[in-house]
Amino acid sequence: MARKQQTGFTIIELVMVIVILGILAAIALPKYVDLQIDARKAKLYGAQGAIASAMAMSHGKFLVDGLAAQTSEGVPVTLVFGYPNAATIAAAAGVKVQDYTLTAAATTLTVQPIGAADPANCQFIYTQAASAIVPAAISPPVVTGC
Repeated sequence: MARKQQTGFTIIELVMVIVILGILAAIALPKYVDLQIDARKAKLYGAQGAIASAMAMSHGKFLVDGLAAQTSEGVPVTLVFGYPNAATIAAAAGVKVQDYTLTAAATTLTVQPIGAADPANCQFIYTQAASAIVPAAISPPVVTGC
């Protein structure tokens, strides 16, 4: 009678595969977390650029037209001293609440990407114009808590 040879993996082979997968996971997980942080930083820089562009375009249009209220791609924009106010700049720039936490105070708008580890240290602030000689300003982004 011929003996049938068994097929399959030995315990040692299975343990080695599990160990190798564990090592790969330990290397890949920190890189994945770093990619998320980099993505939130890039998202914040993108929003800052969009708001800076909307601010410049609205001010340029104000200099040409002289109107205190504008429409930018169907979005009403209220101007203060020729610059968008804090309440309407995000909509004019296309910065949406699905992606960012937008906190509008009297004359400022704080923009933070959703999912930041420390939102207070992953943000920038738009400050509307204070007078005809003090233009609107955007603070440099803080990205230490993204």
